[in-house]
Amino acid sequence: MIDLKEVVKIYQTSGEELIALKHVSLHIAKGEFTSIMGPSGSGKSTMMNILGLLDRFDGGMYHLNGQDVTNLTDNESAHVRNREIGFVFQSFNLMPRMTLLDNVGLPMVYGGVPLKERRKRALEALKKVGLADRVSHRPNAISGGQKQRVAIARAIVNRPVVLMADEPTGNLDSKTTLEIMKIFQELNDAGTTVVMVTHEPDVAQYTKRIISFRDGQIIDDQPVSDRRTL
Repeated sequence: MIDLKEVVKIYQTSGEELIALKHVSLHIAKGEFTSIMGPSGSGKSTMMNILGLLDRFDGGMYHLNGQDVTNLTDNESAHVRNREIGFVFQSFNLMPRMTLLDNVGLPMVYGGVPLKERRKRALEALKKVGLADRVSHRPNAISGGQKQRVAIARAIVNRPVVLMADEPTGNLDSKTTLEIMKIFQELNDAGTTVVMVTHEPDVAQYTKRIISFRDGQIIDDQPVSDRRTL
């Protein structure tokens, strides 16, 4: 599913080079539920941006779902992102003036899916996250946890091969965090590959594998032996 070999990322800051990733190799198989952890500046967010084709890298190779995506153009990267990857962010990134149904259907607009099919699939996605009764609401009329549910529905509506979540519980209370992690576990149990960045060890325990970064390198990569299920 995800295969990185010797990936290097260098940022130029004030005339100096900052090596954010140092020859990182990583394999994530189909159906895994992986969390990426590490302190600020460790490289975990850079890694997520590269995995999601949101940022380029300076050396190495990347294969996603059998396709070499190392040297794609910006347009090619955007096409692969829309087709293969679903994103969930800490800040939800919902459009405030659009209904929840239209928010969820937005990725399909970019993919050229007809309106009738968009509405059908958006409703199916909202049902999966327990919000079928909120389709006509707007984001300002729902809670933070419900906003993240909508964001997850939007992320899965194009049936991506991998779901990438960047601190998805960072703005949520403990109870709502458990509700969101239950949804991720259910999606993973149904076959979706999930990669999640988190700084919360308790949250990582709901995944199946923890990869730890420090100073631009992987320092630990272990299955979760005492995994929590919801």
